[in-house]
Amino acid sequence: MIQAVLIAGPTASGKSALALALAEELRAMIVNADSMQVYRDLRVITARPTAAEEARVPHRLFGHADAGASYSTGQWVREAKAVLEDLRASGRMPIFVGGTGLYFKALTRGLAAVPPIPDRIRTGIRAELEAQGAAALHARLSSRDPVAAARIRPGDGMRAARALEVYEATGRSIVDWHREGLPPLVESGRAVKVFLDIDRGELYRRIDARFDAMLKAGALEEARALAARGLDPRMPAMKAHGIPWLIKHLQGNLPLEEAAARAKQDTRHYAKRQMTWFRHQLPEFEWLAPEAAAERVLGHFAARKKSS
Repeated sequence: MIQAVLIAGPTASGKSALALALAEELRAMIVNADSMQVYRDLRVITARPTAAEEARVPHRLFGHADAGASYSTGQWVREAKAVLEDLRASGRMPIFVGGTGLYFKALTRGLAAVPPIPDRIRTGIRAELEAQGAAALHARLSSRDPVAAARIRPGDGMRAARALEVYEATGRSIVDWHREGLPPLVESGRAVKVFLDIDRGELYRRIDARFDAMLKAGALEEARALAARGLDPRMPAMKAHGIPWLIKHLQGNLPLEEAAARAKQDTRHYAKRQMTWFRHQLPEFEWLAPEAAAERVLGHFAARKKSS
């Protein structure tokens, strides 16, 4: 029996439209698997579903986190588990949709059981990384948690920062937490898993056109409201594609045309990284064009109905 439908793909590949069409056909619920679409402050710039789309079928885990918080993969897993428990009680099918590979990996393969890290610890260590560099942070990690440090390259600042913040917050090595990891929430063999495969040139055209549409829909005003809050620029929401460049424009440091061009370029680079990551980290996803993906998903349910 199929437990869930998983729709992944690069940004602007049509994931949300496919999920909406399938959810209406299957009477399913759409569950967000995008690390930026969790923030309520970022509806336009992250292409979050509109209010009208959310009214057509139930949506969960969209726009519920504040931009002033560092929303983690662990927090998403805990909330996704609660959503799945509700859905199993109601008999409704979940459709997970998004482009955050770590969310899908945690969903189908499990996650280290690391408790939430206080923002003050995370912010302090990330500031240390930015000021002193990866090698210095790795050296401090070696003195605090030599077991974890031995598994991390001295130049991998983000992994060193993560290991150090876990040790500082819990007094235990991240290696120990990994050993006591959380189990998968969805059995990989009981999920339909598709990755939307779009011609590279067409994908880049969509990215550019979508950013232009975002500007017309209020992305600049969204960036202005976010900038007015005076949040630490290292916060995840402040790094959403387009936000740093639009804020530079609002501060008078860039013409809007140049800010938009750089935002589009960043987004194209991100899409390329998404494809590379999924191809290597989650090879069990089937790469399909959106139309073929819809047929494949619906075909699974038609076959199940015929055999029952």
